[in-house]
Amino acid sequence: MIVTLIVLCEVGFWVLLAAGLALRYVARKPRLGAAVLLCEPLLEVVLLVVTAMDLKNGAEPGLRHGIAAVYIGFTVGLGHSTVTWVDARVAHRFAGGPPPVKPPKYGMARAAHEWRTAARWTVAAVTAMALLQAAVWYVGGDGNTESLRMWQQKMLWVIGINLVIAGGYTVFPKQEPRDRVGAGR
Repeated sequence: MIVTLIVLCEVGFWVLLAAGLALRYVARKPRLGAAVLLCEPLLEVVLLVVTAMDLKNGAEPGLRHGIAAVYIGFTVGLGHSTVTWVDARVAHRFAGGPPPVKPPKYGMARAAHEWRTAARWTVAAVTAMALLQAAVWYVGGDGNTESLRMWQQKMLWVIGINLVIAGGYTVFPKQEPRDRVGAGR
């Protein structure tokens, strides 16, 4: 049931996103569109409650509980930026809005962009790790929490990889090609 709910929450996320943006830009009802977009976090609340109930009812902690925590973490850390990213593209394509701002490609501006991205992923991973830890405490010492601990380790890898990428752009900033440096003058 948890896996089905995760899939339904993911589908619901995109359906609410499409409906909210359609109301904003096609139906010209920006407030109603914003209200629909604000309903998206309710999906995660439902998933969290059902996952907790599943564990309370004696379910053995497993892969599905870890995925639920990671999904909720992703929404907390990256949900807003995902909605903003899609919103900018829909506004440009269908409502005559300005072209979306592209991330910088070179130098320390790119490094700063990568650090912001790493921060979002870190928030997502830490949120997932906290939910996983809460599940471990909830299950207690008698239950098998190995799969939940495994997901916590995976979240540490997510943080580490993002920090290495951001650090790489800081230590070795990507330089603008030489043929383009003088072309903009």
